[in-house]
Order: sequence, then C-alpha cells, then structure tokens
Amino acid sequence: MDPMPAPPAVDEKSTDLEIFLAIQAQQVKALDVLYGRYGRLVYSTAVKILNNIEEAEDVTQETFLRLWQRSEIYQPKRGSLSSFLITLARSRSIDRVRSRKSSQQKLLRIQTVADCVSTYNPPLEFVTVQERSHLVREALQQLSPADRQILETAYYEELSQSEIAERDGVPLGTVKSRARQALKKLRIALDHLI
Repeated sequence: MDPMPAPPAVDEKSTDLEIFLAIQAQQVKALDVLYGRYGRLVYSTAVKILNNIEEAEDVTQETFLRLWQRSEIYQPKRGSLSSFLITLARSRSIDRVRSRKSSQQKLLRIQTVADCVSTYNPPLEFVTVQERSHLVREALQQLSPADRQILETAYYEELSQSEIAERDGVPLGTVKSRARQALKKLRIALDHLI
C-alpha cells in the first residue's frame, strides 16, 4: 500500500481545505497563510467579547495554536474553517470572561476573610494587616487580567503549571513564562513590604 501523498505547498490562493490539509501535515507555511487570512477576524471576535487587547491577542494565538496542535478538532464536513475559528475564539473568550468573574469573586471572599481575621488583632497590628492587605490587593489589580489569572489559578485553585497548561490548552512554556513574569511584577510592586 502506497503512503498518502503530502499535500501540495500552500499559498494565499489555496482553498481553506487545502490549507487545513497542509496544517494536518504540519506545514508551517499553511498556519502562516491561515493566520493571514483569518487572524483579524479571530482577533476582532475576541476583542468584542473581552474588551481587552492583550487578552484578545492571547486568545487569537491560542485559537490558531489549538488548531495546529490538535487539527482533528476541526471537521470540514461540519462547517467552514472560518466559522470554526470564530466559534473557538468566542468559546475561549467567554471562558476568560467567566474566569475573570470567578477570580473577582475569589478576591472578594479572600478580602472578607482577611477583614474578619484582622478584627481580632490589636489596634496597631490591625492597621498594619489592613495596610498590607490593601497594598497586596492594589498590586494584584495592577497586573494584567492574564497575569492575575495565572497566579490565582496556581495559588487558589492549587493547580500545577502543567495542569494549567493542559486545562487551558496553552503550551507549558507559555504558562511558565507568564507565571514568572507575573510574580516578578508582583514582587516589584510589593518590594517595599519585604
């Protein structure tokens, strides 16, 4: 039995199906052509939902990367490639909005607990704890939503970086880099407390 022939090289004139077949064959040029064709569409979908440029860029990258890494998730018989990419971007964006709301609720619960605990401290200690709590909250708010989310997921949900990467469909290296950068920014913001 002869092996399946490799799909032909793609260019801007190739059909979506030809590009998709080349992506399945791991032709990097195909991903580049697909991004050139639908990158703005995916990005604008994410921006409308997230109202955040940085997060929309992340979602756009994640959308195309997901198709590259797991091309079997798209089935040409079920609809166009552009519709699939928009649906995937919309889904990832909505997940981020939900995660944002969940994170805000967690921070509120933490603040409530901190307020309750701090009421048992002597007056001077109460002021110090309140001040530090306020400074930490401010420092967290200065982080981008993506940076804040990675720290909250790691510390409050107690997920490892590998688990975060798997759950969010993001490369492990990206998760590690984001976590390192987020901690660095937080450390700089709180340097005067240490």
